[in-house]
Order: sequence, then C-alpha cells, then structure tokens
Amino acid sequence: MSLVLCVSVVLFGGTFLTFLPFQVNFTVDEIRNMMDKKRNIRNMSVIAHVDHGKSTLTDSLVSKAGIIAGAKAGETRFTDTRKDEQERCITIKSTLNQDKDLVFITNADQREKDLKGFLINLIDSPGHVDFSSEVTAALRVTDGALVVVDCVSGVCVQTETVLRQAIAERIKPVLFMNKMDRALLELQLGAEELYQTFQRIVENVNVIIATYSDDSGPMGEVRVDPSKGSVGFGSGLHGWAFTLKQFAEMYADKFKIDVVKLMNRLWGENFFNPKTKKWSKQKEDDNKRSFCMYILDPIYKVFDAIMNYKKEEIEALLPKIGVTLKHDDKDKDGKSLLKVIMRSWLPAGEALLQMIAIHLPSPVVAQKYRMEMLYEGPHDDEAAIAVKNCDPEGPLMMYVSKMVPTSDKGRFYAFGRVFSGKVATGQKARIMGPNYIPGKKEDLYEKAIQRTILMMGRYVEAIEDVPCGNICGLVGVDQFPPTRMATGQKARIMGPNYIPGKKEDLYEKAIQRTILMMGRYVEAIEDVPCGNICGLVGVDQFLVKTGTISTFKDAHNMKYDYDVSEARKIWCFGPDGTGPNIILDCTKGVQYLNEIKDSVVAGFQWATKEGVLAEENMRAVRFNIYDVTLHADAIHRGGGQIIPTTRRVLYASVITAQPRLMEPVYLCEIQCPEVAVGGIYGVLNRRRGHVFEECQVAGTPMFVVKAYLPVNESFGFTADLR
Repeated sequence: MSLVLCVSVVLFGGTFLTFLPFQVNFTVDEIRNMMDKKRNIRNMSVIAHVDHGKSTLTDSLVSKAGIIAGAKAGETRFTDTRKDEQERCITIKSTLNQDKDLVFITNADQREKDLKGFLINLIDSPGHVDFSSEVTAALRVTDGALVVVDCVSGVCVQTETVLRQAIAERIKPVLFMNKMDRALLELQLGAEELYQTFQRIVENVNVIIATYSDDSGPMGEVRVDPSKGSVGFGSGLHGWAFTLKQFAEMYADKFKIDVVKLMNRLWGENFFNPKTKKWSKQKEDDNKRSFCMYILDPIYKVFDAIMNYKKEEIEALLPKIGVTLKHDDKDKDGKSLLKVIMRSWLPAGEALLQMIAIHLPSPVVAQKYRMEMLYEGPHDDEAAIAVKNCDPEGPLMMYVSKMVPTSDKGRFYAFGRVFSGKVATGQKARIMGPNYIPGKKEDLYEKAIQRTILMMGRYVEAIEDVPCGNICGLVGVDQFPPTRMATGQKARIMGPNYIPGKKEDLYEKAIQRTILMMGRYVEAIEDVPCGNICGLVGVDQFLVKTGTISTFKDAHNMKYDYDVSEARKIWCFGPDGTGPNIILDCTKGVQYLNEIKDSVVAGFQWATKEGVLAEENMRAVRFNIYDVTLHADAIHRGGGQIIPTTRRVLYASVITAQPRLMEPVYLCEIQCPEVAVGGIYGVLNRRRGHVFEECQVAGTPMFVVKAYLPVNESFGFTADLR
C-alpha cells in the first residue's frame, strides 16, 4: 500500500509558524493531486490520556512520510511545536503497501479504484485535562481517531473523557496499546499476564464505546476488535508496532489458512496443540493460547536474546524474522540494538498506516452521517446536500476549527476543513461571526482569502486551492472569530462555538483578560500543569459520630438501627436510580397505591435531580410517604397529574426541613506507585479531601486513589502533590 502522508499539523496555542525548507518524500504538487481522490483521504486525530505516548507514536507516522529521520522517531516529538511541550512531554496544540492490504477495504467509498496511495491528515491533540476543549476542536475536523492507551497504566480518566468526546462527534475510533517495552523490560510480565492486560484494556475501551454509542446508529459497529485488525500493539518510543493482520500474513502460508480466518484464531480463547496440531477453545495440558504462542513468544525471544547479550542466538533469530543489520548497527547492543531490530522487523509506521487506511472512514463515508452534527441549517438545502455528498462542485462550506498564531504579531491562520466545494487563493468568502443569526446581517462579513496554505507540523506550504474533504489553513480572515456553520448564497467559512476560548478549561490564576476594540481575547501568562481532575458538583462530609472501626467483622460497628421491614419498603434511590437519596413507603392500607408507584418514583427522580434551592442534585435526603389520598376515578390518577404533584410535595417537605447548599467538590483520580500513596493521603487530609476508593491496577505496580476534594482547596493541589 503506497502512501502519501500529509502531516496536517494543527498548532493549538501560541506557536509561530515559519516558512522553512525541509526534505520530504513527496512534493506539494503530489499532495494536491491526491487531494482530488477524496475516497483515499483519511482525516484522523490522535487522542489519549496525558503522557500515554501520543506525540512519540505520531513520530512514527511522520517519519514514514520522510519529514523526520526514522532513527529519530519516538524522540523528536515533531508535533510538540512549543519548547515547553517538548520539555514537559505535554502536547498543547494539534498537528498530520501492498495489493493484499486493499482487499480488506470492502466499501467502494473507502478507496478509489486502481489507486493504492492514501493521503492522511493527522492531528495530534492534547491529552491534558486542562485542554479538553482543544480535543473537541481537533475532532470537529476529523473523521477517525487513533486512541492511544498505555498498556501499563491502562484506561485512565482522561482516556474515557476524550473517547466520549470522539463518540459524541461521531468519530470512529481504532485502538493502539502503547509502551509494550515497559511491560516487557520493567514489569517483566509473562506472556499470559500480558495477554490478560491487553484483553482488559480492550474490554474497558469497548465498555466506554458501548456506553456512549448506539449500534443501530448511522456509524454502525464502532467497537474495536483485535481479530479484525482495529487494535494495534507496540512501543512508540522504540518505533515498532503490529496488528494481528501482520502476524496472520506471516503464518498464513504455514497453516494453509486464509488470513481473515487466522486473525480470528489469534485472539481470544483459542488454543493450539503443537503435538496433535489441532485447535481448541479450552486450555489443556499441552496446548497454549495462540496469541501467546505465535505473537508474544517470538517477541519475547528477541527481547531475551538482545537484553541478555546472547550474540549467537541473535544471529540465528535475525534471518527468521527477515532482518538484516547495517554495518553501523552490528556494534550496538542492549536497548539501542533492540530498537534497531524491532523497528526493522515491525515498523510502527506500516502497522499504523494500514490500520488507519483500512478501518477509518473516508470523507465520502463520514460526511454522510456527520453532516447533521455539523450543519445548523435545513438538512435538505443545497449546502447540506453538498456537505453530505462531499461534492467538490457544490458551494464552498468550510468549518474553521482553530485560529493559529503566525510569526507576524497579532495575525492568525484560520485552520479548518473544507466540507464541500473548493477554497482557493483570492476567492471571496462569507464569514459568519459568533453572533450571526441566519437571515440577518449582524456579524456577517465578506472577505477575500489572501492565501491558502498547507500546515506541516512546524512548517507551512502555500497551495493554490484545496478541494472538499481536506484540511488547510487560510490567510486573511483572522479578524473574525470563527463560530458555526450557517446558510448563505456565497462561499462560507464556519467554525465551532469558539471552543478554544472556553474559560472553564483554563486555570483562573494563569490567565488575564484583555478587552480590545475587536473583542475579547484570553492571554496565557503561564502554563500551569494540572493533575487528572474532572469537575463534579458534590458535597463535603459532615461528622456525625466519632469512633474507630477496627474490622468490618465487628457487629457493633455495623449497627445502623435500620429496621429490616423498613428496608423492604424502599421504593428507589435517586437521582438516576443510584443516588444518595431514598423514598420509603410508610403508608398503611392506602388504596390504589401500586397504580401510582411508577409516577411517584418518576417525580422523586425529577425532584432529587433538580433540587429546590439551586436546581442541583440533592444529597442524603430520605422521603417517607405516610399517607396518600387519591381520586376514585382512575382517569385522575394518571402520570400527568401524579408526577408534577409528587415533585411539588417533595419540594415542600425539603423546604420545611431547612435545606442548605453543600460545598462543591472535585472528583480526583490520582495514579501513583505504592510508595507515593501515603504522601497523597497526607496532601488530601491537609486540604479537607476525602478518599473513598483505593485500588491497584491489575498486573501493574500502580495504585489509583479516588477522592473528593473541595473546590476551594484545589488551587495549587498538583504542585503540592509533586
């Protein structure tokens, strides 16, 4: 599968772009020719938890295009465009083979006939919790996402956040499990342990996807499956990776079996007995799990031979895996030799690009179901139909996702994606500002586009025009903040609701607001690193009784004076059926009560979800129903009468009980080694925090501590933790 890789790098934040010459494996003219092949375009972003290896993994893709040297892949962090990002390894900005591979692309809209090359626009999005709005801005202009998960840490809180954002934007995900080198070298996990770790991560990711997606929706099946090739494994730092498809192709001739069938055998409860040469679904004495035997064992042998300096064994292994060392590499040993051999045997760029080209949708496919999410106008007008069909002959519809600072002070590139038509240098465009209302002239401007550019990581290249389905930058429209899609008669430029400027995504101590004649801007004075904190309205804890709890087996410590018969009368918990509020039936001999039970429960859920004081969740409230007087006529006992009545009755009872507002808290999830747990407890105790869960991540030395932290005490919390 030959590939043209265009690294369309979105630079989110205060970076400066310069025109610099650089050596790549393609020219701008070649990219422009590929832009017309819309079925062979993939617009994708890389999303993950902070420090799970997005930028190092992206290096492997960038090196495949020749923008950085292959030997430097994993170390350059090409998409970390600011100096402090490379120092802290935090990305704040977004950044872009064979005939037998093509048979896996069955949808005619996923590739052009008789064309093997693919144009991939890649955006490396930030994983830091402070910049979740930047992830949304990046996702708006892409159709697929590469979800990177550290196989040592597993699925973390920000992984779930960014994955939820992707599903909400109708972005199709593929999964890559990174940092396998740590699992093998540091943790020294056995093959079966490592398989169970992978299996657990795949299940966790699919649970998140299933929670926020619908199989009957327009995207269809979006869950990831290693046996279908939509899950990759490897090490971004060392520059090697693989999918089951690659190993299945290696073994297909040996087993005389179809590649697709073999992929299904290489994952899950499939065991092979080398003596009887038979497959089975159950573990027996002589058989071994196929994934461990045919995939992990060869990798373990290579690692063992190199890290234990077994030169003869290394020389015997190299021909078997098809690797020939260069003269300069023969003198290397240890990790440096391991990197060279593994990236020669299993190059990360090849595995990732195959996965992206085969499993992520083209603009032609994606825009059919994403149009209604992006376009606010009527879904049957000319513009909507052009966006849905990705029509290059339709009216220009462009979604501006980000304003990127240039080297000229005060000037910006408008970075976005063309959804229909064609954007060209000198073309006049109609720009809808943040306060534009369809049908009115307020906040509506017409401006000529001075220049159209391609954004290549730290560099930009001028280009004459860009057709639909592609990502580009515009010069000359930076006076108008982008907001949203809308209708009109001429060319239009659209953007999200000023996503990068969401003030709740920034630390209040780290910004200052400047009011200028042209509007409001937010200036970053200092980047404050933040821990894994996600906002939550909650409560502080109140001391009811003091005492020590030595063990749960002591009966007197579990005595709550709660009557068993009363417990059986609990109708439900709320809100959402699991909240900290309950409603009890304390009535005796009330007629028709069972008829209205569902309506009373619905009113209770409504009341506890929107409390009487601030319309926020109630907490620790018990409602007792002592008596009910019902109308004899059943028509007057319907849900329309009972639900709002129940809500008003519950509100009245709460008001008479003198309710009070509770202190807001953050839900914190802190991941740390065992030796740091004591220090974390000390920091939380000093800040009135309350730990409610502590558990070890299975198969790793890491612990996860979950706690409630009062918002007022959260300032400087991460610095204190360090």
